[in-house]
Amino acid sequence: MSDTALHHTPLHALHEELGGRMVPFAGYAMPVQYEGIMAEHNHTRDAAGLFDVSHMGQARYTGDESALEKLITADLTVLRPGEQKYTLLPNDQGGILDDLMVSRPDADGVFLVVNAATKDADFARIAQATQGKGTLEILADRALLALQGPKAKDVMARLAPDATKLIFMQCAHVDLLGTDAIISRSGYTGEDGFEISVPAVDAERVARALLNEDEVKPIGLGARDSLRLEAGLCLYGHDMDETKTPVEATLMWAVAKPRRERRDFPGADTVMQQVADGVQRKRVGFMMTGAPAREGAEIVKDGNVIGVVTSGGFGPTLGGPVGMAYVDTEFATPGTEVDILVRDKARPATLAKMPFVEQRYYRG
Repeated sequence: MSDTALHHTPLHALHEELGGRMVPFAGYAMPVQYEGIMAEHNHTRDAAGLFDVSHMGQARYTGDESALEKLITADLTVLRPGEQKYTLLPNDQGGILDDLMVSRPDADGVFLVVNAATKDADFARIAQATQGKGTLEILADRALLALQGPKAKDVMARLAPDATKLIFMQCAHVDLLGTDAIISRSGYTGEDGFEISVPAVDAERVARALLNEDEVKPIGLGARDSLRLEAGLCLYGHDMDETKTPVEATLMWAVAKPRRERRDFPGADTVMQQVADGVQRKRVGFMMTGAPAREGAEIVKDGNVIGVVTSGGFGPTLGGPVGMAYVDTEFATPGTEVDILVRDKARPATLAKMPFVEQRYYRG
């Protein structure tokens, strides 16, 4: 797809002004890096990084929430005002069509944030299934920024003090430089931070104000990937997709207990049977030395292929290559030594618990 055919976020001109190297991602021209992936990764871990995630889909659902709940794995009846939940959108076989955030920042239904590559299909599925019961309003006129890192709270204390009252997975309407922002204390890096939804017309002004703070630098997709990988967070379309269930992806914690008991989410019979009987493969983490293993690399044990890498790269904070993979369940125990084929050469690796680095969410 040529750059002229790619969508642009409201911050496109700012990315170019800041020297961002633009690449195609989920149909958008997005910055993969500015000064370099390693420097941006380390800055986010040490201070505060600003990410443009406006390519993601934002929407508001109002009406009969039970109709929406039937499509996902959360229990919306216990989602209180000011709370946010991570949830899954399964198909009828239990495969994961997407993962998303659902929150209640006010009394007007629920606010949804979905992945960029799947947003059109997600919104079509939700609108069709809830037709006549609720209304899905796609918020294409909003931008989404993420301010992440241990000093993000210091920045917000100066620019939007009310945001610092939030703890992990809480949300609220907050005045940010005169803009009514929907802010959640969450993110995709493993660090404390904030996701900030603002009207698109205000996005550049808000971004420039955040970048004007001494602690903040712009961060591209490259560091976003290495940060989330160290934090053990899945990337949709790689570490999970419609061919993998929450059991295989080790994401059953995202299926609310009452939903499991009622078996009333899509694919519930298949998923709960897997809970009872086990599965043939599971998502695991791994660590290794030398060159990183990339997506698609085969994992071998005693001469037999037992799995495949789904995400891999260098972990700057950890100081070595890390990754995620699906392996045969019998070998999925942390500490298991395996070989990974990197450029047709067997490289030793060890299956490991995730996250690879400590998650530092602010829980109060």
